[in-house]
Formats: sequence, C-alpha cells, structure tokens
Amino acid sequence: MNEPILQLDLSGIKKVRSGKVREVYDLGDRFLLVASDRISAFDVIMPNGIPRKGEVLTQISHFWFEKFAALVPNHLLAKSNDPLPANLQPFAAQLARRSMIVKKAKPLAIECIVRGYLSGSGWKEYKKSQTVCGIKLPAGLTESAELPEPIFTPSTKAEAGHDENISFEEACKIVGTDLATQARDLSLKIYKAGRDYAKQRGIIIADTKFEFGLETGSGTLPQGKLILIDEVLTPDSSRFWPADQYAPGRGQPSFDKQFVRDYLETLDWNKTPPGPTLPAEVVAKTSATYLEAYERLTGKKL
Repeated sequence: MNEPILQLDLSGIKKVRSGKVREVYDLGDRFLLVASDRISAFDVIMPNGIPRKGEVLTQISHFWFEKFAALVPNHLLAKSNDPLPANLQPFAAQLARRSMIVKKAKPLAIECIVRGYLSGSGWKEYKKSQTVCGIKLPAGLTESAELPEPIFTPSTKAEAGHDENISFEEACKIVGTDLATQARDLSLKIYKAGRDYAKQRGIIIADTKFEFGLETGSGTLPQGKLILIDEVLTPDSSRFWPADQYAPGRGQPSFDKQFVRDYLETLDWNKTPPGPTLPAEVVAKTSATYLEAYERLTGKKL
C-alpha cells in the first residue's frame, strides 16, 4: 500500500490555509486546493493517515463538479487530467490526482447541510422533539428512515470546536435573505440530483454538506456570483450508505470513517488531541472503503 501523504512541501508557493484535510495555496489569480491523506475523527486529526484518501476526495469532487456544471456554477478551472501550470510541475508527484485549481471565492459564513434521511444528530433531536434543526417532521419515523422530502438545515462555521445548527431565519441574518435563499435552493437541487444518481450506483447519500462562495476574481466585490466550492458529495462531506444493506430502524454501515470511529470507541481515549495511532488493519479497511466509494460512483478504478 502507498504511504499516505500527510504534509505537503511546495516551497515557493504561498500557503493561505491549512485545514483538517486540505491545504490552500495562492497562485495569484486562482487557488490551488490539495487534499492530504489526513483523517480526523471527533474533530481530532489522527497521527497516521489513510493512503489515497486525498485522491478519492479530489476525484469524486471533480466527477460531481463536471457532472453538475449545467446545474450550478462552480469554482473548477481545470479538469482532473489537465496538465499542471509550469510553476507547479516540480511538485507533480505530490499533487497527482489530489489537487484542484479553482477560482478565488469568498466563502459564505454558513454551512449548507441537506438531510434526506434521519441519522446522527438529527435522529437524536427527533427522538426528543419530533424536529430536526427546529423543522417539524411526521411522527413515527425510525432511525435511518428516509424523510418525506429532503430538508435544508444550515449551521454556523466554527473556527474551533463544533459547528452549531441554526434555523433558516438565522442563516438569513448571517448572510442575507437573498444569498441564504439561493444557497438553500441550490443545495436541495444538487442533493436531489446526486442522491438519485448515487442510488442507481448502489449508494444512498443520507445527508451532505455543501460550501458556496462569492466569486471574487481580483477584488472582493460582494455582488460576485454565487458558486459551488470546496468538495462535493464525498464520503467526508456526506453520509454514504451501501444501498444493498440499507434497513431503517438502526444505524447503517457507511463508506467513510466508520472503521476509524468504531476502533476509537473501543479505546480509553478522551477524544481530545493527540489522537491515537491507527492500527494497520483499520487503515487498510478504511482506504479500501474510500476507493470502493469512488469506483461505485464513477464506474472506474482510481
């Protein structure tokens, strides 16, 4: 198995930001996004990564960005197999299949979450109040049940710690009613199209998180066009369930960090940094799961 790429060294290329998984570099009039093989669970980055995870996240995003180009404008400037610009050629081995060259955009200050099934924090809230993020739902739904219609449940973006669920009205206060409405309508439209396609490929997309930004070009004009940015419908930004094993009334197996989370739950670890080193078997199973998600969705081997 390949060694995971945890840190990138692109000397001479200006780094703007380092997230849990992605690094963002400034190329002047555009950004370079690079997905590492880092993995986080319970908001803690593990010391060892998952080989090829960054490639899977990037290539699945490329797949959806291109598939939905007519549905919603996005930040992609280069296709996944386009040659790198000359100044990035020396780093081709590090960047292969895990990088995107994208338009500059100012991200909206809300996370755009769509839920099509009752799971996670939504299920916990429903059991208490028959609501999800304050939205009233029918009585009698079970864990993992499909909702009558997908719902838009935005959240704040926390610099540290957990994002907080907010109402649509609160989202309107944060970004303005016009942008919040656009983001909600686009999120629901993309989710429904992605869900319907994925189901034909044997994957249920239970819920997902989208990011939108205002295209800035060389300035930061607030009237910039709203575009889809970051990653789209990946196992990191969504809950992917194998359709052939789906059974409402319980938690579902998933195409993501499930092996990692299940292993960590067996440890006497307080879920604060530093994270424990993951055993080779957990790493190998998780890598295989990410690769399977890519192959199912695209019908191709990575």
